[in-house]
Amino acid sequence: MSDRPPKFKVLAYEESPLGLLCLRRWSSLSQPGLVVTEVTLNHEFLMSSHNTASERALADVAVEMHSGGDDHNQGLSVLVGGLGLGYTARAALEHTCVASVEVVEYLPQVIGWLREGLVPLSEELNAEARLAVSQGDAFARLLGEEGPPDEAFDLVLIDIDHSPDDRLPLDAEADTPNRRFYTVEGLRQAKRRLAPHGVLGVWSYAESSPFVDALREVFDEVRVEPIRFENELIDSVETDWLFFARDRA
Repeated sequence: MSDRPPKFKVLAYEESPLGLLCLRRWSSLSQPGLVVTEVTLNHEFLMSSHNTASERALADVAVEMHSGGDDHNQGLSVLVGGLGLGYTARAALEHTCVASVEVVEYLPQVIGWLREGLVPLSEELNAEARLAVSQGDAFARLLGEEGPPDEAFDLVLIDIDHSPDDRLPLDAEADTPNRRFYTVEGLRQAKRRLAPHGVLGVWSYAESSPFVDALREVFDEVRVEPIRFENELIDSVETDWLFFARDRA
């Protein structure tokens, strides 16, 4: 029997609060040795272990903004909204100035995949003493509807929705936390979860002028970072967008 992994394997296929969730792994025929883990939601692509530059940059740029690139600025606390495949959390943990990373993930199935060793970073993240992962609504946490009322973090990194204007379908008709977060009032509430000099970072697959305008109304400094990368699997150059905000004093 061959020890080589199968070309395509479904690792998990289950109902979730957002719909049908699938975790799958496949091996590239055109690039021998390349193995990709993907997540789909309701049969639509959601995330992948391939081309994780923007997920990692979400943490790296936020740390640089807070610490000026000086990892001797010790003891940073980080809240990550959305576990995904774990690349933002790992990028934060790679900085020696980070003392703790708390990940709040809405879907218990995604947490289970990490715990059960089904995702590429499972072994590394499960062994990380500075990491805590819990099930919950990160947006509700930032709006003060969940969690301790006086908690504050040096970095708050959000990678949950497709974009500020293309949100996950929690409830299209309801005034859900992930709708309110992107508004001026929602950002004012979220700002209370930032420690002095704290940085908010938000991932998106698309630009969003309304969200940038809202950030500028609430924060002193707003930074928009396009992250371009070559997706050789489909022979295309793609761009993700990162939004960062902080107060200067």
